[in-house]
Amino acid sequence: MKFTPRSESTRQQIIESTAELFNKKGYLGTSISDLEKATGMTRGSIYGNFENKEAVALAVFNYNWDLKRELLAEATRNKAEFKDKLYAHVLAHHPSTKTPFTPGGCPLQNTTMEADDTFEALREKAANGLLIWTKDLTNIIEEGIKAKAFKADTDVLGTSLHIVSLIEGAALYARSTRDMKYVKRLFDTARDVINAICEK
Repeated sequence: MKFTPRSESTRQQIIESTAELFNKKGYLGTSISDLEKATGMTRGSIYGNFENKEAVALAVFNYNWDLKRELLAEATRNKAEFKDKLYAHVLAHHPSTKTPFTPGGCPLQNTTMEADDTFEALREKAANGLLIWTKDLTNIIEEGIKAKAFKADTDVLGTSLHIVSLIEGAALYARSTRDMKYVKRLFDTARDVINAICEK
């Protein structure tokens, strides 16, 4: 029998109230008591709108990822130059920019690290999000090649993967070492990668 939530508005309230919680503590680290505290609701109210904690976690990931993707799209929307559209993806992740992603860091990185061995459905969602982000970058590069802004022989996928890896690597160094010299070096490298594919 298909589960039907009692209230779509309450369901959305639960998602928004627990978005930061799941992104910071993860699926395993978040208890039903945490959910009750974050939402101000009873267990019955929560499970009247979600089949179980797993369902809450999956819906929250979708919310956090959609927020991140929309913020990245917004950062590129008004950029006329294709290289600036790529730069926007990089700069949106720099700590000094203070882009209002869900607190706790990148939901893709956080979710993948935890769900890899514990929650296959959540891992698949994170993987799909990562591939969508990579595709967003490849679309920008392909359009830039057509407009002759980027070199015709550019390795489109390789460049996209390189940029994503540098951004996520910078996030990892920032959170683990808290030493901005590594973060700066990785962001400078990302800029160099973008400059290298630009037509002179």
